[in-house]
Amino acid sequence: MITMSDGIMSKAATMEIAISRNGVSGALHEDESLEQDLQQVMVSGPNLNETSIVSGGYGGTAEGIIPTGTIKGGMSQQCSSHNALTSEELSRGLAVEKFDLVKKWGINTYKCTKQMISERFGRGTRTVDLELETQIELLRDTKRKYEGVLQLARALTAHFYSLVQTQRALGDAFSDLSQKSPELQEEFGYNAETQKLLCKNGETLLGAVNFFVSSINTLINKTMEDTLMTVKQYETARLEFDAYRADLEELSLGPRDAATLCRMETAQQNFQSHRVKYEKLRGDVTIKLRFLQENKVKVMRKQLLLFHNAISSYFAGNQQQLEASLQQFNIKLSSRGSDKPSWLEEQ
Repeated sequence: MITMSDGIMSKAATMEIAISRNGVSGALHEDESLEQDLQQVMVSGPNLNETSIVSGGYGGTAEGIIPTGTIKGGMSQQCSSHNALTSEELSRGLAVEKFDLVKKWGINTYKCTKQMISERFGRGTRTVDLELETQIELLRDTKRKYEGVLQLARALTAHFYSLVQTQRALGDAFSDLSQKSPELQEEFGYNAETQKLLCKNGETLLGAVNFFVSSINTLINKTMEDTLMTVKQYETARLEFDAYRADLEELSLGPRDAATLCRMETAQQNFQSHRVKYEKLRGDVTIKLRFLQENKVKVMRKQLLLFHNAISSYFAGNQQQLEASLQQFNIKLSSRGSDKPSWLEEQ
């Protein structure tokens, strides 16, 4: 028979037990800060599918949640409950870590947006490297002009491909008429040979122009683009550096109480870390710009020589010189008898 004292003792045992992380009883802390409460609510909200007895009120720690199975079960149930709590604590720790990352990202985004707006309206100062920024602007202008050359070269390739196909069809028509028109066999015959020769030389020229287009495309969309990606990272680092520099300067002008000094120390550390990142990326951009300039000169000298020799040889009717130009740059043309689509059809 359960007496009133037994009920009171059972209730007291239920309401006062607090489980620490290592399974040892301990006192609950109800004076946690608002930030910890907010993290607990956002990160590890209660699971409505489980029944639990909470000790210590709403602001209590996670160790104050006692599953009912712990009270009803034996030692094996207590061990499984402890394992469940440990797993829940690990998951909760990962969630808190993600929350901190999102919080840092939000603060960084706010500071950078504030700095960007200040620079736009002329209220904020920015770090300027005139020589480097001139080189970056020159690179962007060069890339735009090279893209125009690439577009025109592709248009030339498409039009010339149509011309070669027309010459091939015309040569076949002349050859057919040469066999069916005995009275004009000779005239149709040498016109057919002329068109076939022009078609052959046209295919050779197309191979040279296609090699030119492919090399320019690689230079623009791979080499230059890779350098510009580093430039974008550098510009982002520059904005962050100026944002944290402005934040540190603003704190330096404020009162020098204990809270402000603590914030200044944190701001100084953030400023130094972003300064190191900014200077590293500035060095990377300088090196890549120098290598890009050297590579661009080397590639364009070769490609422009090829383009000039191929075009001039074709329109001069110098078949040997045209073929020599392709051999000079190790350009191989696909065989005519191949069933594979031509290089232009694959574009």
